[in-house]
Amino acid sequence: MAKTTKADRASVTDYEQSEIDRVNRSGRSPVVFVHGLWLLPSSWDRWAARFEGAGYAALVPGWPEDPPDVATAKAHPEVFAGTTVGDIADHFAAVISRLDRPPAVVGHSFGGLLTEILAGRGLARASVAISPAPFRGVLPLPISALRSASPVLHNPRNRHRAVPLTYDQFRYAFANAVTEAEAADLYEAFAVAGSGAPIFQAASANLNPWTEVKVKSKNPDRGPMLIIAGEHDHTVPWAIAKASYKKERRNEADTEIVQIPGRGHSLTIDAGWPEVADVALAFIERHTA
Repeated sequence: MAKTTKADRASVTDYEQSEIDRVNRSGRSPVVFVHGLWLLPSSWDRWAARFEGAGYAALVPGWPEDPPDVATAKAHPEVFAGTTVGDIADHFAAVISRLDRPPAVVGHSFGGLLTEILAGRGLARASVAISPAPFRGVLPLPISALRSASPVLHNPRNRHRAVPLTYDQFRYAFANAVTEAEAADLYEAFAVAGSGAPIFQAASANLNPWTEVKVKSKNPDRGPMLIIAGEHDHTVPWAIAKASYKKERRNEADTEIVQIPGRGHSLTIDAGWPEVADVALAFIERHTA
């Protein structure tokens, strides 16, 4: 198999271009959704429908190398290996560059970090970062975050591998605030392997001045930003979300943070997702009217 280049990873797929064309033809304000590690674009399907119903045009691109569905991803986990934060950010920047108007951007977990990166590049009209992974300058490192990342970080060779989560690992990192039955359903419906590279990049960001895990939080073109955190999130605990907010609030644009009580890292995909979606939607409506 030919080696995939960085330019290939930034390129827009035919399907994504057809979706971009649909959004541009609609004349509606676009909202771009960015999924996180161990998930696929389909994790946003219900959100996209809710935002479409509110009058927006939803666009849900994949990360580079994303398979078309969860079944294919489970059958071929190796395709995720090697994708970096920079690859993904450049890919989404390429998608956004083809829109007729600047979008609102909504992202979860590493997708939340990518949302902050894209907003810091001046590409977002408004942005919502949900449980965002930490960027360079965010210092708290709670034990639960380390434990959530340990399936990747325990082996340095995972830097270049695709790493799946076992059910128990998913239960701890994502689904600790839901019932056992719901956790099992979420694991079956949504969990796929993820590239190990972003985890290692985030873990070393404060030691690497050349890291791709940087956010231009002071860019005057960043636009309004909301950070949403779950009260019981193990992967991105409140301390990390609050530290990200403190960095972002130095921006002259409106910067807000909301904690959702009783929720874990699965807050965008579990049964309580409408509450989180409505908080994000209200913020975007307020800043894109």
